[in-house]
Amino acid sequence: MDTPASDDPAARDSQLWEHRDRLLSLARRNLNPILAKRVSPEDVVQETLSSACRRMDFLRNRPEIPLYYKLRTILFQTITSLERKHLQSGKRDAYKEREVDDGATTASPALNWDMFADTVTGPLTRIAREDRYELLRKALESLPEHDRVILELRHFDGMTNSECAEALQLTQKNASIRYVRALERLRKLLMEYTEFQP
Repeated sequence: MDTPASDDPAARDSQLWEHRDRLLSLARRNLNPILAKRVSPEDVVQETLSSACRRMDFLRNRPEIPLYYKLRTILFQTITSLERKHLQSGKRDAYKEREVDDGATTASPALNWDMFADTVTGPLTRIAREDRYELLRKALESLPEHDRVILELRHFDGMTNSECAEALQLTQKNASIRYVRALERLRKLLMEYTEFQP
């Protein structure tokens, strides 16, 4: 297992750092867009790893569970804590904040990549994509939790079947069966909600 070393801070930090890119990708996907105006995904990962260093008992407990899965748990707790601090506090309302244009973005209209991207994708394409995302979210939320979790781990967190089996305490064969069944349930739900055809 990849449980952090108990008495070597350098080895421990190296082990935690190995998961940084996966955690960063996870933070980018799950960070509230409003919160992202105040806190970057890098900030979330840094706070997650810092918290992990303070919670070595949690990381060493139950060594059969992969280290990444434990770090994933800490990352979601970190995001929740940051949302409470920035979005639910009685201080300055993050939802009312506006970005100030310092002139740097308008100095060279030829390099306005956002405008360029809009001309490539077009508003109808963006709307269609957002509709598909919304349908997928609706379908995922309708699945039983054990189906939703294994699909999230495989597709959103990039975990392998063996990592999922360890995290969920299943055999690799049972994890694979659960994954295939979850995919089939998701496909049927998408066909109910839309004209989706595999």
